Amino acid sequence: QKIKGVPSFALYYPYPTTMISDFFVLSPRGDTIIAKQYRASAGVGAHERAHTEAFFRKIKFWDGIGVTPGVGGGIESGSGEKKTSDTQEDTSNSSSKQLKKSDAPPVFLMPDGLSYFHVKRNGLILGCSSARNVSPNTVIELLSKIAKVFKDYCGTLSEEAIRKNFILLYELLDEMIDYGYPQVTQTENLKAFIYNEPIVVAPIPNTGKSINPKTASATAVHKPVISSVTENGRKSNVATNQKNEIFVDILERLNVLFSNNGYVLNSTIDGCIQMKSYLSGNPELRLALNEDLVIGRNSDRYGSVVLDDCNFNDCVNLTEFDSARLLSFQPPDGEFVVLNYRMTGEFRTPFRIFPAIEEIEPTKLEMSVLIRAEVPENHYGANITVEIPMPHCTSTASCSLLSGNMSGHAEYVTQDRKILWTIKKLPGATEQTMKVKINLDKPCTSQIRRELGPINMNFEIPMYNLSNLQVRYLRIAENIPGYTPYRWVRYVTQSSSYVCRL
Repeated sequence: QKIKGVPSFALYYPYPTTMISDFFVLSPRGDTIIAKQYRASAGVGAHERAHTEAFFRKIKFWDGIGVTPGVGGGIESGSGEKKTSDTQEDTSNSSSKQLKKSDAPPVFLMPDGLSYFHVKRNGLILGCSSARNVSPNTVIELLSKIAKVFKDYCGTLSEEAIRKNFILLYELLDEMIDYGYPQVTQTENLKAFIYNEPIVVAPIPNTGKSINPKTASATAVHKPVISSVTENGRKSNVATNQKNEIFVDILERLNVLFSNNGYVLNSTIDGCIQMKSYLSGNPELRLALNEDLVIGRNSDRYGSVVLDDCNFNDCVNLTEFDSARLLSFQPPDGEFVVLNYRMTGEFRTPFRIFPAIEEIEPTKLEMSVLIRAEVPENHYGANITVEIPMPHCTSTASCSLLSGNMSGHAEYVTQDRKILWTIKKLPGATEQTMKVKINLDKPCTSQIRRELGPINMNFEIPMYNLSNLQVRYLRIAENIPGYTPYRWVRYVTQSSSYVCRL
């Protein structure tokens, strides 16, 4: 017999794969923005202020010591969040006081006996709890889906957007999760059940994007998938002047490890083709990639672009892919990934890092770091940050940039005990150098030298990709008179883990 509020699959298994007790969204300061309780436990839910406060403090002041009980210690978030690489170097020989801080794992137990799961998006924390031994990967995927749907319906995922659209988001939660079980998580399927309209807010600003008559602003993609209103209740310009548009992003994230001599030890590219469609009528699209694209290193074919492996969205028709490298699909509403791909082997890294350390006195070290941009001259690296952890016995450290480095700033952050070097823009075929003078509380030993580094670099390169994967064209499958959609294509290369050993 079917029980109202419980999906049919849950009746056949005593312990369903996913069952959450509570869902909540926290601001970067730890304030509870959204909280919804699905299952009560002893009259207290995880969304109560005392519980979310303890949860937030656990994440913010995670010590990174020990193994997470109850779940595998090797679980990592599949959310695509950008992570620092503080744990790239082995510091097992250091004492517990010298262990470097790390991010909290996406799954851990709390003293209240509940398992807590969370993902981070734009500084926000989307979390939930469960009293059962549920599948961590499934719950993390559910949280990622909720974040995607929130972004699709609000246009942008930010604290302001959530606070102004909390009625709409609660309505979405009611349809997505029923009694702790996930129900409908696809953006297009939710449209039939949603009646509230989103309130448009100013999108999160993006820097480093040029605008000319043939380009659109990077914030143009931050539009809700349904008609929206302004704060005073009037129809927004986005709703009244809706164009038939589709945005295509070729995103590539780099994982590179350098030796202390500047040689590449390991390098991989994790890429995807991501789309967001605002086309009326849901027409079929045809996306063409490089004709000489080769899938698999052991393939007997030759081409300029060789991918190790790739996987496609379920909506993609691969009938003509082998013969013409052509993808056919009807784009679903909202943001979706058409293709994920991976590339390993030798490729020209966009930046080279050359460190040098010299011991001036037993308690004084001098370090120089040279960063060379090896991208073409018509491209540049934007929003570059370089972090260098210092030994625990560092008393003072002073940074200096060579003359001509007007776009950069370097300083020693005493609280985090690290050097932070920021560069707004580094054009191709140029280089910048930083020198650091380090004063120690005690004479330098081999153990102290091992605490220095590694160098972690974060950056973004607009309109550039290393794999040479290109979109030849994007067309409507059928010729519809008067139907001329705008097609925007963007290439972005970002660092995922860009590390140089010392």
